Amino acid sequence: MDMASKAPPRIFSPARRLALRRRMLALQSRADAPRYIIEDMVEDVLERLSFLRFEPARALVIGDYSGALSQTLLARGVAVTQAEPALGFAEEQPFPFDGFDLIASLGTLDTVNDLPGALVHSRKALAPGGMLIASFAASGSLPTLRDVMLAADGERPAARLHPVVDVRAGAQLLQRTLFADPVVDHRHLDVSFRSLGRLVQDLRAQGLSNVLADPGPALGKSALRRAQEAFAAAARDGRTVERFEILTLSGWKR
Repeated sequence: MDMASKAPPRIFSPARRLALRRRMLALQSRADAPRYIIEDMVEDVLERLSFLRFEPARALVIGDYSGALSQTLLARGVAVTQAEPALGFAEEQPFPFDGFDLIASLGTLDTVNDLPGALVHSRKALAPGGMLIASFAASGSLPTLRDVMLAADGERPAARLHPVVDVRAGAQLLQRTLFADPVVDHRHLDVSFRSLGRLVQDLRAQGLSNVLADPGPALGKSALRRAQEAFAAAARDGRTVERFEILTLSGWKR
């Protein structure tokens, strides 16, 4: 079936996604803003390029609010174009530029409604022999928060966390969108928090909070108290560990 013949389901709200990323950019202007997710993604891209001994001449960097990847590539003599969904870049539409040897998409593709379409547009924007590296939050992320929200909602659980892609689905997506030599892998980061509130603050500052089209009702006071109690009950030595799974898709345009 032609991928363009059927409209994708509307899981995420484009308006809420835009607002989330704009808020994220504002929060990231603070000196103490958490950046451990984007820092991990940037480090991974650079390690992959080094391992492959791949030296792109032109690169498109999407979603790197830290600027670290662009700065490193620029220092290596790479011509870099930066793109950010909060500033009008639409991953689910044909890109307004092409001919890139490298496209690095960091932390944005997990909240698009048409992920296959976004991957197709990325492939079309690559030059022959160009490479896509796309990293985003994946299956297995935020298990503690999922349990906490179930405890808070009780007998009527609401949709509060995003559906996510796993390794198998990622491999199928790359094959479906005609990337050559596809590689899919995942890794995790474990981060400890003193409170549920601090976890929520970190999620907001890193653009990882809820942008579902139907986000469910806000937590009431009693539900919030149950959530805080469940989070505290999961702690050891005063800190609760949360896990972030990061999926990376990579492939080439032949």
